[in-house]
Amino acid sequence: MHTVAVLALDGVIPFDLSAPIDAFGWARLPDGREAYRVRVCSPYPSGEVSAGAFTVRAPYGLEALAEADTIILPGVREPPERLPDGVTEALRAAAENGTRIASICVGAFLFAATGLLDGLRATTHWIAARDLAERYPRITVDANVLYVDNGRFLTSAGAAAALDMCLHMIRKDHGSAVAAQAARMSVMPLEREGGQAQFIVHDLPPAPSGATLEPVLRWMEEHCDRDLTLDEIAAHAGMSTRTLNRRFREQAGTTPLQWLHRARVRRAQYLLETTAHPVERIAAQTGFGSPTAFRERFRRVVGTSPQGYRRAFRSGVGAGAGVAG
Repeated sequence: MHTVAVLALDGVIPFDLSAPIDAFGWARLPDGREAYRVRVCSPYPSGEVSAGAFTVRAPYGLEALAEADTIILPGVREPPERLPDGVTEALRAAAENGTRIASICVGAFLFAATGLLDGLRATTHWIAARDLAERYPRITVDANVLYVDNGRFLTSAGAAAALDMCLHMIRKDHGSAVAAQAARMSVMPLEREGGQAQFIVHDLPPAPSGATLEPVLRWMEEHCDRDLTLDEIAAHAGMSTRTLNRRFREQAGTTPLQWLHRARVRRAQYLLETTAHPVERIAAQTGFGSPTAFRERFRRVVGTSPQGYRRAFRSGVGAGAGVAG
């Protein structure tokens, strides 16, 4: 079982601590087994860690880092320039052994203090980005994204971006179905603005509970392979195109056609992950006019080509059967 160690230091931000515990703890394999073993550890002999309004007791020490497949570094209220005794050494040793390490919010300061992020791109909460860049000039700080994945080293922005990053890691480890279930348990939205495409696929796009658009969103999702026009969508919704646009802005935060493009890309992501269909066939199945239009839109939304995405997230179904990118 994949072991996740969450390292809690004094002053740990409660949300940063709980987000990965819940996200990885909710993940279940197709047969119902837990996908991860989560351990909370601290560098203090007592195991006690202050967390603002309360104190927590971590049951594991730094030795848990050596046994972990993934280490999470939550943020702390006042990030120190020097980490507690033994922490830097334990993190660097884990990195040398190939352990994946990820920071949450201002946990990037803890990560940076180890020197492991030198020469890499990283992110943190936007309000702390300038401070991180000034304190650690060898790091390229990008405050315009939700998270940065450098392969084994990841950093996320503040608060809910931690869940985005955790779900991204779950998906890389176990595929979209496991990640989507964890996302539903987290009640996470399907798509978030933030400069980086998100990879989690839900069954349906998000809409507020009881939203008047919910039926038309479901219909659009089911018919995204068709060449739907704004007039056709408005007619199905029983409203004018002007009213339709206004409702989409209010309830979905985008336009009907932009939402449709995103729905098509989500469908394409699923097909790329779970089938061996050539890109030409997937383009037709998802309502794009041509493979070229599909590739361009996919790259614009996801940040990589369909073939690159398939290599990264392929579930292994029908491997080698006529893949074209």
